[in-house]
This record gives sequence, C-alpha cells and structure tokens, in this order.
Amino acid sequence: MTSLRRFVQDLFFYKKMMALSLILFTAGIVIGTLNADFITELITPQLQGLQEYSRELSESANPQWSFFVFIFLNNAVKSIVIIFAGALFGLLPIFFLMMNGMVIGFLLTTAASQGENMFNLIVLGLLPHGIIEIPAILIASGFGLQFGYMVLKGLGELGARDESERTVKWGGFLKTAGRASIWITLLLLIAAIIESTLTFYLVTL
Repeated sequence: MTSLRRFVQDLFFYKKMMALSLILFTAGIVIGTLNADFITELITPQLQGLQEYSRELSESANPQWSFFVFIFLNNAVKSIVIIFAGALFGLLPIFFLMMNGMVIGFLLTTAASQGENMFNLIVLGLLPHGIIEIPAILIASGFGLQFGYMVLKGLGELGARDESERTVKWGGFLKTAGRASIWITLLLLIAAIIESTLTFYLVTL
C-alpha cells in the first residue's frame, strides 16, 4: 500500500493528469505575471490575511515551531482535500492550481517591480522548500483531476448493460489515491521542516 515504487508507478500511470496539473499551474503563473493589476484585486484580501497571521506566528513563543505546524497542516489538509474534492468533476483542483499559480506569478512580478533581489527571493526564499512542496501539490491536484475525469467517465458509462463494459475501476483508483495521500503528506512534512528551518534562517539573515 505504501510502496514508494508503486507510488512512482502510479504517477506514470496517470501521467496525462500530472502533465495537465503542471500546465494549469504554469498557466496560472503566466496570468498572474501578465495581469498583475487584475490579480491584485482578487488576491490582496487573502494575502493581507496571511500577512496578519504570519505576524502573529512571528510573535509567538516559538516562531519556527508555529510556522512549521501552520505550514504543514495548511498544505497537507488542502492537498488531501483537493484529491478527493476532485470528485466534483475536477473543478476544485483546476481552481486551486490556477489560483496558486496566479499568486506566485503576482508575487514575483510585484517583487521585481519593487526592486527586490530576485535571486534571494527565488533561490533562498522559495527553492529550498518549493522544490518539494510544489511537486507534491501538483501531484495531489493531478489525482484530483483524475478523480474528476473518472466521475465524468463513470456517468457516461451508466447506461452500459453489462458491468464488464464499464472501464472505470474505482477500487484501483481509490487505492492509488490513498497511497498518494500518504506520500504527499510525507513530502509536505519534509517541505514544512525545510521551510520552517532552512528557509526561515535564509530569509532572516
């Protein structure tokens, strides 16, 4: 059930949805980069809320532990929800990917326009944990998209007279989704540890 080899095989088996997940995320980044003014109105309230919460965490008795708990739980819960919320025809994973991509594109564009050091921002502030966190989120969204696809396909096969004519195999997919949930959670745990320690140290130098 928790075999890493089987998990990697699952990724290749659903490679089309993994690729679609990457495409949607990249499209979000491009939209966020090219339409910064529009995106500002859309995500500013969310960013303000995160900044306020970040300030509260920074003032806690143990900021690094507080950031670790928040980052891990926030990402892990959202990722698992996105996998199974994909049952709603894949709409939530699509929205999730586009929004996260737009936020990154917007933040990079805004930072560049304000003269921020992009090397420090990307290499020190994003890359150490993002190299694990972003793929984990894309994989979760890919499984969510696959879930949505299978729901749509299953609805289309409801009229099949014989069960053998139906190609949607729920048992196999749910098993792979469960295995993915475990590995995605582990990857996000590692990413949260890095972000709350190494990244935290690098950006506060």
